[in-house]
Amino acid sequence: MATLILCSESDDASVNLRDSLLRASEWGQEEVFSHGRVVKHPICDVHILSIEKIHVHADSIDIVHEKEASCEINEVLVLSRHVSSTDTPAITLHAIGLPGIYPPGLPGKSGGINGQLVPPSPRFASLYREMLKEAREKKLDQYFDLTLEATHHGPVLDSPTLYIEIGSTQSDWNREDALNLWASVLCKVLGLNGNTPMGIWEGEGNVMVGLGGGHYAPRHKAVVEKGNIWLGHVLAGYSLDFGTADNIDGGRSTILWQDSILSAIESTKQAFPGADIFVHMDRKSFKGWQREEIRKLLAENDILIRRGKEISQE
Repeated sequence: MATLILCSESDDASVNLRDSLLRASEWGQEEVFSHGRVVKHPICDVHILSIEKIHVHADSIDIVHEKEASCEINEVLVLSRHVSSTDTPAITLHAIGLPGIYPPGLPGKSGGINGQLVPPSPRFASLYREMLKEAREKKLDQYFDLTLEATHHGPVLDSPTLYIEIGSTQSDWNREDALNLWASVLCKVLGLNGNTPMGIWEGEGNVMVGLGGGHYAPRHKAVVEKGNIWLGHVLAGYSLDFGTADNIDGGRSTILWQDSILSAIESTKQAFPGADIFVHMDRKSFKGWQREEIRKLLAENDILIRRGKEISQE
């Protein structure tokens, strides 16, 4: 079972992150396949695949790689630039998919399919916590926002996937300190330099799905940092369209928010078979009637809601 690290040569930050990772550990000779150029790690089952097209549109690249390289992929880590409307410098990561986007089933503007989610890599929490630890040790928090994001954009893949990003401008995409940070974190979490790998799911544990709040999920990420838990999908408030209290018993909005939550839970279960899935809700981002409707839906599906203080004590 191999980890596929995906690099897009149409993305400057992606190329820079790949090159930094190649310098941070020993790698084999490059091989050329019909779908791209591949470098394999000699002691870990990790492949770096470089493709020409932009990664958000690289649908089924995990399946293609399995056939071309005669291997089995169990996760994809995509190296990527991060872009924001404010140009805020950021080191970030996130799961992918398009929850709550209407109309469902149509191609998304930035890859993916409206309403479809890709399972998140079980390494999500480990990568986030290690990134925080090393970035603070290197004082990168004095310049970069160290964060995680809600689930968004493509591509459509079968394998559990995360995006690994640096943002938000060209100068940030070229910063050696940020590039080296991600290279170091990936080496540690994947065990590329002989250490024990981290974030390997062994069939039991508490896995959090985050609901509500903004795109950068401040309340959810604070819980993940402090609690000894695993992390699945995080859905921002904009992915949960309730409409108004008047249409709570029917209508498009009701269907959308329920489908978004249930899809996030099911997709997380696919990545964490045997997990105890629970929800952490950004309570202040919902109205009272919305919180109650979420509670009803989760109770019907035997999913617990847990408070941040309780989780942080684990």
